[in-house]
Amino acid sequence: MKKKIIIHDRYGVKEKEIDYIPVRFIIAMLLIILETAAVIGITLLCGAYIPYFYLAMWATEIFCVLKIINSEENPDYKIPWLLVTLLIPVAGFMLYFMFYDRKLTKKQVKRIDKLAQQQVHTDDKENFAILEKEDKKAYLQAKLLCKLSHSHLYCNTKAKYFSFGEDMNSAMLEDLKKAEKFIFLEYFIIEEGIFWNGILEILKEKASQGVEVRVVYDDVGCMLTLPGDYYKTLQSYGIKAVRFSPLKGQADNEFNNRSHRKIMVIDGKIGYTGGVNIADEYINEKKLFGKWKDVGIRLEGEAVRQLTSIFLADYELNVKTPVEDFSPYFENSYSLSDSGYVVPFGDGPRPMFRHRVAKTMIMNMLNQSQSYVYMMSPYLIIDNELCQAMENAAMRGIDVRIITPHIPDKKIVFMMTQSYYKRLTEAGVRIFEYEPGFVHAKVYLSDDEYGIVGTVNLDYRSLVHHFENGVWLYKHDVLTEIKEDMTATMEQSIEMNESNIKDNILQRLIRSLVRIFSPML
Repeated sequence: MKKKIIIHDRYGVKEKEIDYIPVRFIIAMLLIILETAAVIGITLLCGAYIPYFYLAMWATEIFCVLKIINSEENPDYKIPWLLVTLLIPVAGFMLYFMFYDRKLTKKQVKRIDKLAQQQVHTDDKENFAILEKEDKKAYLQAKLLCKLSHSHLYCNTKAKYFSFGEDMNSAMLEDLKKAEKFIFLEYFIIEEGIFWNGILEILKEKASQGVEVRVVYDDVGCMLTLPGDYYKTLQSYGIKAVRFSPLKGQADNEFNNRSHRKIMVIDGKIGYTGGVNIADEYINEKKLFGKWKDVGIRLEGEAVRQLTSIFLADYELNVKTPVEDFSPYFENSYSLSDSGYVVPFGDGPRPMFRHRVAKTMIMNMLNQSQSYVYMMSPYLIIDNELCQAMENAAMRGIDVRIITPHIPDKKIVFMMTQSYYKRLTEAGVRIFEYEPGFVHAKVYLSDDEYGIVGTVNLDYRSLVHHFENGVWLYKHDVLTEIKEDMTATMEQSIEMNESNIKDNILQRLIRSLVRIFSPML
């Protein structure tokens, strides 16, 4: 298969055609299918030829059903697995055993325990004490978030909001050129082109100058954008690069628990995050689905310590030789001052996170808002609990608005997103589709006081399965910029109502079938 890539270097921009076949991806998929078929086939043969083995099979199925019912998972996630287990004889409970949970190795669990001791330990008691006097409700929210995500409450942090990826790209390049000690990057998607190659030229130059450069990219996220051994290419430039959870073709839910994070840290002083992956569509150099709307945030100051800590944890989990001492990477002296409070946080599956961090904070926004809650997400595939929180907020008079794309990137996923329109609008939620193109931004804003910018979508992938990150803000100056952008985006959007929400019998049937299994997608 031929693939065109854009090369951007010191000599200019040129287009190059390369041979690109994701062989490793194909092999991994085949191995998963073969392993699954083999396990189910052997079980069926045992049931047919070994006396009374079928009794053990039925007992196992009953055990699976009871285990699912009594699990701590959300009921919306239990229902499709109960259907699979009950409706597909034998194969159903085998699929449950193989794909319901992602099993961590003993080595990974051991490293996770060690990482808890190596994370940044910031004394934020004074910040909490001041916030408690200012606003008890905000104090409790910050305390809950820090408890759930093992994070800290920071002041003394400047923030800059970017309403489009191309604006953030320009700022990134300028900051990268000034790096003196280290550069950390972690992204779900990296693709060769103007965006990445502009960054790569700087990384190569900095590495040659003795600046420490580390890169983590998700193996599944980059499966169709980078060669399988691309980390070796980066290593040849002096860059310490690793793949997050390399795909091995094992039938253990490898496609879950991916790193959907987007983090850049420079010298422990400057950090970037948001929805922007490093590929040309994110900066509108490549047109895929109209105008690509994405956002990001730049932090400078104390809060960057937490982004550094999140990156190092992910690097540690995936590298053969662990980083023995994190402390040199945590900047301790800052002469900045800015209004407001900042909590960079991580989110992800158990055992690293026992509770749903982002979902909890979004629901608290909805439950405690006094005036409005604005949300922007590429997808709207939520459980009943979150959907009811949106409805309840709207019905008690809160101005709840959601911005979604008008031009989708995945038609089936867009169909699932639209399936929530009728229920939510009937409760008073206002939904806007961004007419110029595709929205990839993940932003949440409430009452001019609270905001979240990060990688978290309103879907099961983000809220349940993947490693995510974000920045929680309270009474920070940057919230004004965020509100201005969300208001401007809604002005370019189509508001959905009874007249333009398509809802015929066939569409309702398809959406109902798709929604049943949406938690597993």
